[in-house]
Amino acid sequence: MIDKGSKAPDFTLPSDAGGDVRLSALRGKKVVLYFYPKDDTPGCTIQACDFRDATPAFEKLDAVVLGVSADSVGSHAKFRSKFGLTFPLLADEDHAVCEAYGVWKERSMYGRKFMGIERSTFLIDPKGTVAEVWRNVKPKGHAEMLEEVLGG
Repeated sequence: MIDKGSKAPDFTLPSDAGGDVRLSALRGKKVVLYFYPKDDTPGCTIQACDFRDATPAFEKLDAVVLGVSADSVGSHAKFRSKFGLTFPLLADEDHAVCEAYGVWKERSMYGRKFMGIERSTFLIDPKGTVAEVWRNVKPKGHAEMLEEVLGG
C-alpha cells in the first residue's frame, strides 16, 4: 500500500497523446496522479472535465496532471477528444501500475463482484515522494480541492 511519505513507484505507460510517459521524467514538478475506473462514464467524465477546467491553475502551480485507467490508448484518445481534455491519459491495461499503487481492488456493483480501479489520487512532490493520498474519491469538486491543497 502506498501511503503519504512513500517513494512513488516509477512507471512508464503509453499515453493517448502518443509515446510513453515515465513518472521519473517529471521530477522537479508536482504530479497529480489520478486513477479512474473507466473512460466516458458519468463520474469519470465529471472528474476529467473538472481537471480539464483546472489545468491553467495547475500549470501556474507547476503541477502536471496524469489520468490512469485500464482502458486502451484508443479509448483514451476518443475520451480526450470528445471532452477536450488537456492532460495525458495513460493506459494501464495489465493493471501493473494500479496494483503498485494499491488501487486495483475487488469492487461490487448491483450485487456483482469484479476487479477494478478504486478512484484514487496521489500528489507526488518534485522529489518523487507521495505528499498526499486520497482514496474513494468523489468525482465532483475533487480537482478544486486539489487546487487549494497545491496553492497553499
